[in-house]
Amino acid sequence: MPRLSKKTMFALEAVLDVAFHVGEHPVRSGDITQRQRIPKRYLEQVLQHLVRAGILSGKRGPRGGYRLGRDRAQITLGEVVRVVRNLEAETEPSDPTVGSPLAHEVVWPVWEKLRENMMAQLDGISIDDLYRHARDKGLVTPPGPQARQVVL
Repeated sequence: MPRLSKKTMFALEAVLDVAFHVGEHPVRSGDITQRQRIPKRYLEQVLQHLVRAGILSGKRGPRGGYRLGRDRAQITLGEVVRVVRNLEAETEPSDPTVGSPLAHEVVWPVWEKLRENMMAQLDGISIDDLYRHARDKGLVTPPGPQARQVVL
């Protein structure tokens, strides 16, 4: 089955963290790093690509940080996965140096169909769906001073 890489998980956690914690001020990357325990070197790279894709919007400066690029119901998991997939160097089935004719003609087409099915499912799940699921599990606190302490 297609894998869920660390970078993909970090990207999903970062987008959800922004959805949970954005308020009057944008969410700082340092706060995301601390709450989600995401290594800063991964987070900064992922955040930049999420901004370029319009999933997040970024503001520079001392009061800078990140907000969702649009309503959380309009952002799908599939979009986030595609952004990260473009970051990662994966071996694609079209690479003639990898695999035998059997792999290229039989195995890779089945694998690609599985990936397409998974992406179609991810396109049907929004950040809002995950937000509500986390809230239902008690992972989101009401707004207030303690809201910044939530760890997903």
